[in-house]
Amino acid sequence: MKKKFLLAAVMMVMAMLCLFGCGSSGSSDTDSSGSSKSLGSDGGKTYKVGIVQYVDDASLNQIQQAIQTELDAQGKELGVTFDYKDYTFNGQADQTTLNQIMADLVSDEVDIIIPIATPTAVVAQSATEDNQIPVIFSAVSDPVSAGLVDSMDAPGSNVTGVSDALNTEAIMKLILAGNKDTKKIGLLYDKSQDSSKNPIEEAKAFCEENQIEVVEKTGTTNDEISLAADALVAAGVDAVFTPTDNTVMIAELAIYEKLINAKVPHYCGADSFALNGAFCGYGVNYEELGTETAKIAVDVLVNGKKPAEMAIKTLDNGIATVNTETASAIGIDYSSFKDLCEEVKETKTAEEFE
Repeated sequence: MKKKFLLAAVMMVMAMLCLFGCGSSGSSDTDSSGSSKSLGSDGGKTYKVGIVQYVDDASLNQIQQAIQTELDAQGKELGVTFDYKDYTFNGQADQTTLNQIMADLVSDEVDIIIPIATPTAVVAQSATEDNQIPVIFSAVSDPVSAGLVDSMDAPGSNVTGVSDALNTEAIMKLILAGNKDTKKIGLLYDKSQDSSKNPIEEAKAFCEENQIEVVEKTGTTNDEISLAADALVAAGVDAVFTPTDNTVMIAELAIYEKLINAKVPHYCGADSFALNGAFCGYGVNYEELGTETAKIAVDVLVNGKKPAEMAIKTLDNGIATVNTETASAIGIDYSSFKDLCEEVKETKTAEEFE
C-alpha cells in the first residue's frame, strides 16, 4: 500500500513539473479575437505589420518613418512588439511589384497591412478581399472616390485609415495672394493618379468662377512631366498648380529650375514639393499623418477595433511650406500667406527632410 502511495506521489510531482516546464517554454498566445500571436523575448505579443510604400519620394518616406517610429513607441509602452522590419517594402510605382508584395504579405500571414498612397491602398484592398486582413491606409486623398470605403464616417469593410485630402480653394487663394494679377494658371498632373482628379476639377471650377484661364498639361513619366512643364512655360502661365500627385513629386527635382528661370511659381499639395524646389507646398503635416496612421493600426491590433466601424481620420489643412531660395529667385513676397494659413514654414531645396 505504501509503495502504491509513493508511486502515485512521484507520478503527481512529475506531472506538475512537466506542466510548468511546458508552460514556460511556450512561444505563442491568443489575442482577444482568437488569432494566435507569437511571443516576444519580453513575453509580450508580436504582431506582424506589413508596410508598403508606393514610391520613393520625400513625403512618402517621411510618412513611413513616422509610422515606424510610432509603432516602436507604442510597442514599448504596451509591452508588445510590432514587427515591421521584415515586412516593409517599396513598390517603386510598379503595379506588378505591388501585387507581388501584397501576395507575399498575405502568404506570410501578417496581422495588418499599412499601404502608403492611393495606388498601394487599392492593391491592398484587392489582396485582402478574401482573407479580410485589416488594411490601414495612409495618405489617400479621396478614399470614397477610390472605392476603398463606403463613406468617410463608416468605411464598411476591412479598410480604414488617414486621408491627406487637399483644400484646393486655399491653394488657389495663396496663388492670388502671391500675385493678384494672375490671369492664367497651369495645371500639371498625372491623369492616372486618383489623388489628382478631384483637386484638378476643383481648381478648374475656381478659375472659371474667377475668370482665370486654365492650361492643362499632363504626364505619366519624368520625361513627360518635364515636357509638360516646358509647355506651360511656353504658354505663358502666371503660376502652376499640382495636387498631391506622386508622379510630379518624383519629377520635381528635374523641373523646378525650369519654372524658376521662367519666374513661374509652382504651388503644390504637399510640403515635400517645396523641399524639392517648388515655390510652395500646402497641406497636411505628413509626419503627423504617419503617426496617426500607426495609432489606428495599434488600436485595431491591440484593442480589437474594427476598421469597418472606424471613421476615416482627416487632418487640418493649414500649413504652407515656402522654399525661400525659390521665392528669392522668382521675386515673390509671401508675407501675406500668414493671414491665409494656420502656419507658414520655410525650407530650402534638398532631396529629403532632415
